[in-house]
Amino acid sequence: MNPTSIEIPPKELYTYEDYARLPEGAPYQLIGGKLVMTPSPSTFHQLVLVRLLGHFLNYQAKENRGTVLVSPVDVYFNHEETFQPDIIFISRERTHIIEHNKINGAPDLVVEILSPSTAYYDLRKKYRVYERYGVKEYWIVDPEDETVEIYLNKDGRFILHQQVRRQGVVTSAILDGFKVEVAELLVQMP
Repeated sequence: MNPTSIEIPPKELYTYEDYARLPEGAPYQLIGGKLVMTPSPSTFHQLVLVRLLGHFLNYQAKENRGTVLVSPVDVYFNHEETFQPDIIFISRERTHIIEHNKINGAPDLVVEILSPSTAYYDLRKKYRVYERYGVKEYWIVDPEDETVEIYLNKDGRFILHQQVRRQGVVTSAILDGFKVEVAELLVQMP
């Protein structure tokens, strides 16, 4: 049997065990027990991702406060929820959640860059899981609306910490001194 052609039989609810049987690089996330196909992101999405990742990597190189990873990397929350956020940060104190095949638990910071095919999940289902499992800071970057929103987890609930549209600086609450000019991220395609 060719390992890239493993088929998962149709089910009402899938588990992490089903998900882990998919071939490496399969374009799926496990959201609410459903295998949700996530097509390749747009070129603009990737440009925004690379620009923001550059800021995180520069910060990491100077401050060395933890680990920055970029999608696709599996973040396991429970047997029905395994996501691939665009960017994650895990503090040095919590690197024990980094396993060989997945991140086992909530990263400290998660960034999702919205695209038409994923926005519903990023803004609803994944938002609630991030909130419930203790992601401390959640960034939602919306290239279409030209906004960046940062939510902080207070007592198990996200509260809007900052929202910037088109121009202005967003600042992390958990990464001391980390800030990004929104207009720089959302510059249109070359």
